[in-house]
Amino acid sequence: MAGLFFEQFSVGQTFSHEIRRTVTDMDNILFSSLTYNPAAVHIDHEYAKGTEFGKPLMNSIFTLGLVIGLSVQDTTLGTTVGNLGMEDTKFPRPVFGGDTLRAETKVVSLRESKSRPTQGIVTFEHRGFNQRDEEVIYCRRNALMMRQPK
Repeated sequence: MAGLFFEQFSVGQTFSHEIRRTVTDMDNILFSSLTYNPAAVHIDHEYAKGTEFGKPLMNSIFTLGLVIGLSVQDTTLGTTVGNLGMEDTKFPRPVFGGDTLRAETKVVSLRESKSRPTQGIVTFEHRGFNQRDEEVIYCRRNALMMRQPK
């Protein structure tokens, strides 16, 4: 199990996740189709030529999911109970097919669960960067984590 238990995290702890991922037009079309998002800015190259970007934008929810996913192996694989929420999510720069994304995560707070003594809440700050080291996404995520078994 690669994930860490609640007690193994510390405020200020940072992770530079090793796995990177190049996103493709097919990722964008498939994700948009699976989520019933018909926005032409994501799936129609001809339409996108007339936008300020000149090409389709990656679906921002795909970008959010990917950057969090890139963090899982180092942080929560096998030790998370579930996500409690995401806040302060921002997309400061667009992502396009062909971009390669990497992620960094920082632990910003820890709190023992009041109602679940075998679990705790970790607040993660996730940042995603493209191949030019430009930040393309920022998000704070609250995750309910397992405590170490006694």
